[in-house]
Amino acid sequence: MKRNTRLVRDGRGSDYATGMVNVPVYHASTIVFDSVAGLREAVRHRNERVLYYGRRGTPTQWALCDALAELEGGAGCMLYGSGLAAITGALMAFVEAGDHILMTDSVYEPTRTFCDLALRKLGVETTYYDPMIGSGIAELMRPETRLVFTESPGSLTFEIQDLPAIAAAARERGALVLNDNTCASPLNFRPLDHGADVVIHSLTKYVVGHSDAMLGAAIANEATLDRLRRGTFLHGHAAAPDDCYLALRGLRSLGPRMERHAQTALTLARWLKARPEVARVLHPALPDCPGHELWRRDFTGASSLFAVQLKEHPEAAVAAMLDGYEHFGIGFSYGGFESLVLPSNPAGARTATKWAAPLIRFHAGLEDPDDLIEDLEKGFERFAAAR
Repeated sequence: MKRNTRLVRDGRGSDYATGMVNVPVYHASTIVFDSVAGLREAVRHRNERVLYYGRRGTPTQWALCDALAELEGGAGCMLYGSGLAAITGALMAFVEAGDHILMTDSVYEPTRTFCDLALRKLGVETTYYDPMIGSGIAELMRPETRLVFTESPGSLTFEIQDLPAIAAAARERGALVLNDNTCASPLNFRPLDHGADVVIHSLTKYVVGHSDAMLGAAIANEATLDRLRRGTFLHGHAAAPDDCYLALRGLRSLGPRMERHAQTALTLARWLKARPEVARVLHPALPDCPGHELWRRDFTGASSLFAVQLKEHPEAAVAAMLDGYEHFGIGFSYGGFESLVLPSNPAGARTATKWAAPLIRFHAGLEDPDDLIEDLEKGFERFAAAR
């Protein structure tokens, strides 16, 4: 099946939906059994698709897991209450005291905070590496290195990593590769096909697509699924059925939404690149973005996100520009139908590489591109007046 057909069909098996178009929302904590034998049978199979206890899943969660595993080409999927919980849950499933991990320097900042505070306290050491290192990652690996964490495009700075080269080096030394694929979405990149062992998503973003639910997922290959499942259940992770329903709803329109996000973002990026106030635009589809050739080789498209570096300016000018936007809300996250803008300075969250200039990150929503460009143009007028 083609991509959009799969998005419409996956996770809608008759066992889950019982003839209805959408899988029902099953609210459950306690499951009661007809007999002691039935209870014991459920206990024996509690890691499988049996109704055992609400935290272990119901058809609502299982339908979403099936759909995500199909999209990413994985053996199975675990769900979490947020994207960050999916990251931390996956990391904790594969490390223990005395282990060493390699983490891309362009990683989502809460992931870095978890490594620096929680993992360090548990006796796990983190080394940050240049996201453009490729096969050179081998030089940083130690006998106790258990995993390499990748994120491509990089958070805020949009570097594209050479995942096949990193995965080959990790595999040769017995380390796993985890990939945060939220920014690309499963429609533009499938990390498991390029050597990753586990792929992670903040479903809060593109999959839910409407800025109204918190949800995360980790999809594993056959070799790592049991360890991921055990670690997830051990730490008590679970996802609310209503949020899973919203993610299933979002999946059905993910294809056309991502196409619109991508088209609008590239239109805006090219328009901004031609502006005299702009020093640089970071968008993976533009030739001067770090790793552009890798993006052309491995990815099937781009998403809604890109960043802009402005030429030298006072902070008040940027504030005047952003504060007056009509269509770009100032806020965290992305992936919803509404356009967003976020001022940021990655310099404080880099240790293996240097980053000198502040950035403005844009998320292109589903509004008409002409209206968004008009909004940007008026913003530059405010910017000029405040300089």
